[in-house]
Amino acid sequence: MPEQAVTALQAETRPAPPPLRRNRRFTLFWIGEGVSLLGNATTTLLLPLAAITELGAGPGWMGALTAAAWLPWLVVGLPAGAWVDSWSPRSVMITADVVAAVALASVPVCVVLDALTLTQLVVVALVNGTSTVFFRSAYVKLVTDIVPSEHLEQANGRLLGTESAMQVAGPGIGGLVAHAVTAAGALLLDAVSFMVSAVCLWRLGPSSSTSIEPSETPTLRSRIATGVAYVTHDHYLRVLIVIGCVSNFGLTGITTLLVLFLVDHVGLSSAGVGMVMACGSVGGLLGATLASSASQRWGSGRVSTLFLVGSGVTSLLVPLGASGPRVVLTVLGLFGTGVLVVAGNVIRGAWRQRYVPAELMGRVATTSQMINFGAMPLAGLTAGWLGAHLGLQVTLAVMAVINAVACWAILLTPLRRARHLPAAPAGT
Repeated sequence: MPEQAVTALQAETRPAPPPLRRNRRFTLFWIGEGVSLLGNATTTLLLPLAAITELGAGPGWMGALTAAAWLPWLVVGLPAGAWVDSWSPRSVMITADVVAAVALASVPVCVVLDALTLTQLVVVALVNGTSTVFFRSAYVKLVTDIVPSEHLEQANGRLLGTESAMQVAGPGIGGLVAHAVTAAGALLLDAVSFMVSAVCLWRLGPSSSTSIEPSETPTLRSRIATGVAYVTHDHYLRVLIVIGCVSNFGLTGITTLLVLFLVDHVGLSSAGVGMVMACGSVGGLLGATLASSASQRWGSGRVSTLFLVGSGVTSLLVPLGASGPRVVLTVLGLFGTGVLVVAGNVIRGAWRQRYVPAELMGRVATTSQMINFGAMPLAGLTAGWLGAHLGLQVTLAVMAVINAVACWAILLTPLRRARHLPAAPAGT
C-alpha cells in the first residue's frame, strides 16, 4: 500500500481528540500564560507610577523606564527565538517567570528599607523585559506540543485574545490596586502573579517532544537568517510589520508619558489613573470579543484595514484631555484605541498563525516581534526627551500623529481592497 494511503488510513482510524475545554494541559498553560501576561502588563503602569509617587520622577526617567523595558527585544530578541528551538520551552517559561518575580519583589522590599532608587527601577524594567522576551519566544513552541493539530486554530484564537486583552487590561487593574496598596505594594502582588504562572507551567509536566540536539540543527546565525529572510521577502508580512513598527513607536510614546500626563496635567489620583486606564482595558476586552465575529462577517482583510484606520483617528483624542470634563476625550481615545488595536491584533495574529509555515513559526514570530518592539526603546527615550522640552501634551500629540500616519498608510497598499487576508504566500 502506498505510503500516502497508509498515512490517510491512520488519520481516519485515529480517535478524535477530546474537546479543547477538556484538555487539562492546555487549560493549565492558558491560565499560566494569562496570569503571566497580566502581571507583565500591570508592570507597565506600576513601575512608572512607583517612580512618580515614591521618587518624584519626571519625563526623562519615564523615557528611561520604557526604553529599558523594550530594549531586550532589540538586543536578544532574534537569538532568543533561535535558542528556544533547542531548549525545553516549558523550562524557559518557568525560569522567566521566577526571574521576573524576584526582580519585581525587590521594589517593595527596598521601599520598606528606604533604599529604593530610580536606577534600581530601570534595572528591574530591564530584567523584566528580558524575561518577557524568552517567555514569549518559548510559548509559541510549547503550544504545539500540548494541543492536537485539530484544535490549534481554536487554541491560538484563545491565546491571542487573552494576550491582547491582558496587554490592555493590565494597566487599568494595576492602577486600581496601586490606589489601594500603593504602587510599590502592587508590584509585590505582581510578583506573586508570575509565581502563579510558574506553578501552572510546572504542573504541565515534562514535554512529550524531545529537544533537538545542537549538532542536528543549523547554526544560530543561519536559523536567525532564515526567519529574517522569510519576513523580509514576503510582501504582506513586510507591509504589516513596517506599519506595526511605526504605529508601535507612536503608541509607545503615548504610553510612556500617559501616567505622568494624567497625574500632572489632568490632576488625577492613583485611583483616577486606574479608572481612566481601565476604560482602555474595557475597550481591549471588547475588541478581543468582537474580532472573530467581525472577521467572519465582513472579511479579515476589510476589517483589519478598517480597524487600523479607525485606531489612527481615536488615538488623536488622547492628548486632548485636561482637568474637568475634558478628561472624557482622553477616556474616549483610550477606549476606542483599545477596541480597534486589540481587535486588529487578534485578527492579524490568527492570520499569521495560518499563513506562516509551522516549522518557521517561532523564528518568524520572534523576528516580527523584534522589529515591532525594537522601535519601542527609541520611542520611550524620544518621548521622554520631547516631554521635558516641549511639554507633555504637545509630545502626546506628536506621538498620536505618528501612530495615525502609520495606520493610514495601509490605504496606500493593495490590502486596502482585500476582503480577506491572503490564505498562503504566493507560489504555494
